Amino acid sequence: MASLITASTFSLFSVNTSSRGCTKFNNKNGQCHGIKAMRVEKSLEELYSVKVERQVSPDRLRELGVSRWSMWKTGKCKLPWDWQVDQLVYIEEGEVRVVPEGSRRFMQFLAGDLVRYPKWFEADLFFNGPYQERYSFRAYGDD
Repeated sequence: MASLITASTFSLFSVNTSSRGCTKFNNKNGQCHGIKAMRVEKSLEELYSVKVERQVSPDRLRELGVSRWSMWKTGKCKLPWDWQVDQLVYIEEGEVRVVPEGSRRFMQFLAGDLVRYPKWFEADLFFNGPYQERYSFRAYGDD
């Protein structure tokens, strides 16, 4: 199977005519034909070990006992936060943008999401309107 891929195959994919950022397969005219390197970035959730389940089912909420968790509400605001323990959060209303400390990128979680924030995670939380969550502090391995 590997013998099917040849240098002439790569010349069909002209990606960049400059030598900058191009893996070269030069032809006699000096043109660069090849594959431009692709940078794949991990999601912030993966980088910071934040786990999210979207649109959690009522069965899953009952299984976790979410209705017995503590409730927290806020309005439009910015809140710096650091988690001293793992925290499991079910968003009942609104949305939150989570900007990890030192990052320009953000994670966005909406009503219906179940989010697990890891111990020692630090971030700024941005709420654009009414927000309500249920939360539970967790020991490592609890789910």
